[in-house]
Amino acid sequence: MILMVLVAALPARFPYARMTNLRILAIGTPSQMSERTAEQCSAIILAAGVGRRLGEPGGLPKVLLKVGGRTLLDRHLDILLTRGIKDITLTVGHEAEAIRAEVSRLGLENRVTMVTNERYREGSMLSLWLQSELLRSGRSIVLMDGDVLYDWRMIARLLNEPGEAVLLVDREIEPGDEPVKICFRDGVIVDFRKRPEHACDWYGESVGFFRFSPRMAQALARRCNEYIGRGVYSLEYEEAIRDLILHEPAAFTAADISDLPWTEIDFQEDVARARDVIWGKLVS
Repeated sequence: MILMVLVAALPARFPYARMTNLRILAIGTPSQMSERTAEQCSAIILAAGVGRRLGEPGGLPKVLLKVGGRTLLDRHLDILLTRGIKDITLTVGHEAEAIRAEVSRLGLENRVTMVTNERYREGSMLSLWLQSELLRSGRSIVLMDGDVLYDWRMIARLLNEPGEAVLLVDREIEPGDEPVKICFRDGVIVDFRKRPEHACDWYGESVGFFRFSPRMAQALARRCNEYIGRGVYSLEYEEAIRDLILHEPAAFTAADISDLPWTEIDFQEDVARARDVIWGKLVS
């Protein structure tokens, strides 16, 4: 297996895991185009982190937070499966058994694969690198942060948007360094960071959802492997995506989802917003 080969090539001291353009699309129901695209996609959900900023050390993983009586993970899996994405893999770490129990409760233990990141307290680059075999599989990849509550139409837009690498951007960005920013100049994505370095005309917030063609997914796997091979474990996975953007900006496009309700959940106030504001705006 590719993953086993990569592990063997790295330093033995590291105990790894077990095994552009911008458009607004008006979408009401999943289109034939999105269904065809979905059949060719695998999904990776990153759900290994501790969620320290929620202020509950040792608490449940954020994907197990309940909003409207359902966990975030329940909604993720339901939306992906309903949209036709049948091959789903989670990177788990913190309280991995609790996530496995939720997948089992949903009756999806035979539909969802889990890869365990034993060093989940380090950067998310490692969690993505552990999915290298899938990234190199020759399938298109939908990559998702697990700590997001969102309208299902975001996935439809992600699947429908043309391009080899697609991001979702919200123009209504909160001030400060916390949001990951997608920066545009002359219609082209020129930077992708919390603290961008390159001049731009405007920027929006990244949702944390991406779609990569087989070629770009393989390039992403190579970039992650370069970081891990150099012993750089603490970076967030967005840095590998940024490298690809800077190297090949023409391959990247962004779909505007500014009109759709969503929130990333990092802090307690985000939990309150998810339950009190966003939940009531979601389209079933």
